[in-house]
Amino acid sequence: MTRIESTFETLKSQNKKALIPYVMAGDPTPDSFVGLLHDLVKHGADMIEVGLPFSDPMADGPTVALAGERALAAGTSTRDALKMVAEFRQQDSQTPIILMGYLNPVEIIGYDNFVALCEQSGVDGILMVDLPPAEAGSFTQHLTEHSMNEIFLLSPTTLPERREQVLTHCGGYIYYVSLKGVTGSATLDTDDVATQVQAIKAETNLPVCVGFGIRDAASAKAIGAHADGIIVGSALVQNFADIDANDASAVANAQQKIMAKMDELRGALDSLTA
Repeated sequence: MTRIESTFETLKSQNKKALIPYVMAGDPTPDSFVGLLHDLVKHGADMIEVGLPFSDPMADGPTVALAGERALAAGTSTRDALKMVAEFRQQDSQTPIILMGYLNPVEIIGYDNFVALCEQSGVDGILMVDLPPAEAGSFTQHLTEHSMNEIFLLSPTTLPERREQVLTHCGGYIYYVSLKGVTGSATLDTDDVATQVQAIKAETNLPVCVGFGIRDAASAKAIGAHADGIIVGSALVQNFADIDANDASAVANAQQKIMAKMDELRGALDSLTA
């Protein structure tokens, strides 16, 4: 059983919903990032998605895309991101870390080398936005052999054949994209999401987590009532926009705002089972 699977088992036994924050590796600074991960756990994160900076993030809205630009400008590479995860693991051996990114840097590193580096760093799951299950080849099995899950996206526009492939090959949890658009989009139809999540759960025993468009307690509670967890990125990452990363007080203030949002989201989810 992977750390992701074990965490969901524990949450299920506690009748709790997963809170999964997304942050970009190296944002706002490489030196502050590991501390940010630890603080997210202290404020209710059950697992964390770590974005890998990439120059052409096709699924990301402006907030997350700019976070990637900041990380790249600070010199953060995919290998650096893995070193940050490894440093996090020195103090936290329990919280699952999922890498979310794009295939190009992985292909440059090489699939086998990338998997080896992930295992050495303590990564638990991989979500490559532009790697569909039909083209994943042996990558999924290779990850499984190294106690990692490959996670895939489902969306409102997923075709039936792709949906079947995702449900067959996905591990850890299903990431359901709540809307037609990029990360951080504003329009969220909670009734439609509830219908879609229920349909997915009828076809798989995997937990279903919902991301894109969740930004506050109300949306977290509305989605959490139906999903096994929520994924929140833009509502957190936006706090690092337009700050001077060289100003320690500005960075600390932004992180305090992120933790306040985490507390808000955690409270909303926990109120569902109080």
